[in-house]
Amino acid sequence: MRQFLLLTAGAAALAGCTVGPDFVPPQPPAATAYLAPGDTRPPAAGSPAAQFGDGPAARWWTAFGSPQLDALVMRALANNQSLAASNATLAAARNELRGVEGLRSVQVDANARADQQQVNLAAFGFTGSNPLAPAGNPEFHLYTVGGGVSYDLDLFGGLRRQVEQSAAQVEAQQRQTEAAHLSIAGQVVNQVLTVAALRAQIATANALVADDLRNVDLTQKRQRGGEGTLVEVLNAQSQYTADRADLPQLEQQLAEARHLLATLVGVAPADLEATDIELSRLTLPRSIPVALPSALVHRRPDILQAEADLHAAAAGVGVATARLYPDITLGATLTQAGPNTGSLFRNAFRGYDLFAGLTAPIFHGGTLKAQRAAAIDRARASQATYQQTVLDAFGQVANLLSAIDTDARSVATQQESVSVAARSRRLSRRSFEVGNSGILQVLEAERLYQRSSNGLVVARTRQFLNVARLYVATAGGWTGTAENALPPTIPAATPAG
Repeated sequence: MRQFLLLTAGAAALAGCTVGPDFVPPQPPAATAYLAPGDTRPPAAGSPAAQFGDGPAARWWTAFGSPQLDALVMRALANNQSLAASNATLAAARNELRGVEGLRSVQVDANARADQQQVNLAAFGFTGSNPLAPAGNPEFHLYTVGGGVSYDLDLFGGLRRQVEQSAAQVEAQQRQTEAAHLSIAGQVVNQVLTVAALRAQIATANALVADDLRNVDLTQKRQRGGEGTLVEVLNAQSQYTADRADLPQLEQQLAEARHLLATLVGVAPADLEATDIELSRLTLPRSIPVALPSALVHRRPDILQAEADLHAAAAGVGVATARLYPDITLGATLTQAGPNTGSLFRNAFRGYDLFAGLTAPIFHGGTLKAQRAAAIDRARASQATYQQTVLDAFGQVANLLSAIDTDARSVATQQESVSVAARSRRLSRRSFEVGNSGILQVLEAERLYQRSSNGLVVARTRQFLNVARLYVATAGGWTGTAENALPPTIPAATPAG
């Protein structure tokens, strides 16, 4: 017993050594801006101003001033089935972490067994002619209960690195879940804007069809009065038919957009209430909080996930390295056995042992060294992936900052185009009514007006969409701290046990 205790004390003194690299978070980027000095220019009139700092606050979608939009986003965050699956996957990862942490604790097991045995006396040289041997082979019952305790000293930190790796994997799943919630919020906003844009295009198309009907009526009256020709009537009818043909496709696109919105919200298309959000009633934010590059790397879930993956890969190097070194396990067992249950717990039938087991790799054909080399390569790949994720994020934000300014200029140009086209249409119609021009001039003016009106709808929609994408790109509503960043649908991490 004394020798066993000395061995235990010596092994415990060695415990605490953890091989492999200690993870060091990547340094913040040196960049202080997203756009090169030559790419920046004064903001266009009507363009939301970018305010650089920590980034958007929570519930960024409320900046568009639509309670119906706000309600749809919150419903999606609560009911979307893809998010439910992501939440369940996160819960599974946390439970797996608890399982790995349990390996570092003392392992206690119990056992019990009941046997009926027969002794083969002939195997021991006793035969039926031997007067000392009983007749036949005796049978008896044997009852056994016992238990064991074992503890892995984890001399070189293999288990500690496994816990570290599993915890990093949980964080990576946490960030992936956050990214999924951020993405769903952005998709809902995009889809609502698409529905509003299609409604505006349908309204424009209906107004044009109404004008076409007036043109048909006017040309028919002129023909009956002897001032017009059948060709003018047919041209007007042809334009009316062509413009009406555009409506079914727009209505189909609207139906599909609503069906996708229903899927995002987590309901069947038939259960989605009317979405009568008008593009003209949405508010364009005057300013957009944009995270600086140094803050963005601590906010965007995809960057934080890449960092957690890098951490897990670095811990994996430690796990593979620890397999190259010896390991010691301490333990003890206690067993009680007896021929009947009444004598099972007597001291005479008790047995125990204390042990210390040592395992050390001697020759594995280079497998363990190859596994460590592979772990190092995976860590290098994770490092490169992290750097690329950061660069992609910076490029996305830079593109959207440029797009927002361009969108404002496009909207201003399209508004001017609509104003000119509307005036041309009025003058062309008046000229036709007094007989100074033909119907073809009217139809051409109306086509230009329709094209300009649709262009304005598209430009406004693109402006709203890019503002929403910028909020998502700068991780609107997310702080980079798991417990503070999660909406109510994601449970915050709890201590493993």
